[in-house]
Amino acid sequence: MAKIIHMMVRVLDEQRSLDFYAKAFGLEPAERLGFDGFTLIYLRNAENDMELELTVNHDRITPYTHGDGYGHMAVAVDDLDGEHARLSALDLPVTPVKEFAPGGTLLARFFFVTDPDGYKTEVLQRHGRYR
Repeated sequence: MAKIIHMMVRVLDEQRSLDFYAKAFGLEPAERLGFDGFTLIYLRNAENDMELELTVNHDRITPYTHGDGYGHMAVAVDDLDGEHARLSALDLPVTPVKEFAPGGTLLARFFFVTDPDGYKTEVLQRHGRYR
């Protein structure tokens, strides 16, 4: 069976992105690999072993565009309202909390937060399939 081990995003400003992911999700560098022209930084936290790979292209000076294909990364939390309040207090760009209840049955409670490069992360209340 295949195991998901990481997801990669390209970032313009390494420190700005490291600060965001540390504040928002407690992700810290697990490994940093420098190469000619680019650096790979693998972030993780104690909650899981899947990593977020930040790719920093050294010569890049303009922001990346996401086209119409990028969706989002998702994380699950125990206290959605508390996380929303915490991220809001950090002045991070969050959307209002939404509930998705097709047919009257709650499927998900969630909000989105956007990183400095425009990548969205969905923050979901642990519930049902979102564990």
